[in-house]
Amino acid sequence: MKLYAFWRSTASWRVRIALNYKNVAYEYVPVHLVKGEQKADDYLALNPMAQVPTLVLDDGRQLSQSLAIIAYLEDTAPLPSLYPRDPYLRARARQLSELVNAGIQPMQNTDTMRQLKAHGVDEKAWLHYFLGRGLDGLEASAQPHAGKFLVGDEVSVADVCLVPQLYHARRFDLDVARWPLLLRVEEACAKLPAFIHAHAERQPDAVPQ
Repeated sequence: MKLYAFWRSTASWRVRIALNYKNVAYEYVPVHLVKGEQKADDYLALNPMAQVPTLVLDDGRQLSQSLAIIAYLEDTAPLPSLYPRDPYLRARARQLSELVNAGIQPMQNTDTMRQLKAHGVDEKAWLHYFLGRGLDGLEASAQPHAGKFLVGDEVSVADVCLVPQLYHARRFDLDVARWPLLLRVEEACAKLPAFIHAHAERQPDAVPQ
């Protein structure tokens, strides 16, 4: 299968982690968001929203949206799982992942930033407010059930969403020390091969920072 992605995209990064964690082989196909490659006709045929990631299966069928792709991987490569077995904790993992996916990420994506700049908005202040508010919420929401990871002692989809988001927060100079639980979990994730190999700066299209 092929993963169309951009190295710094947090949504793409989540899918890379999941693919690696489940030992699913894939071909990485870069789509340069800054250059606008996501708006080329051939890519729009795969993803009409002009977003990354897009996963093209071996039979040519396509999937987009990171959490939908991760759910598909869970169904087709169930072990190791990214969802707790307990129904409540499973829902909590989904809750935390959606807090990032729906509550934070849309505020920072490429088109949002372009529109803010076009309308003269202070982009950094915008990001500090929305990323800070979202990560405050994630820290507090994770507290009741956190263990080594955000939900207990096993990696879940919540951790998959956390790690790229903290990287993005640092890009825009947020003081991540205010989220000690998130940093502790990030440190645990950083020791795992799936997270190491999925890191943005290890991708073939990465640009040195």
